[in-house]
Amino acid sequence: MRHWPRGVLAAALASLFVLANAADAAEPPPGASSCSGCHGTVPNGTPIPVLRGRPALEIAGLMREFRSGAKPATVMGSIAKGFSDREIDSISQWVVGQSQ
Repeated sequence: MRHWPRGVLAAALASLFVLANAADAAEPPPGASSCSGCHGTVPNGTPIPVLRGRPALEIAGLMREFRSGAKPATVMGSIAKGFSDREIDSISQWVVGQSQ
């Protein structure tokens, strides 16, 4: 049986950990996958804005405004009320990651 040097074994395990986390990052956080149902990747003539190219802080800020009622909305107010600050941040980061 061949024995691998500890450094090689540690590097291999670290690589697997990084790859596993990269795969997890591609998975949308709860609630995020529904964003693309309304927010497409190109303008489609509706008042629903495209999220591509917007910074995560802007998306998160808008979601918080929808949630609080500070920004009037028909559907987004109800949707945003279902998310905590942490979930809003996760969704915003994921949406931006999909644009890259």
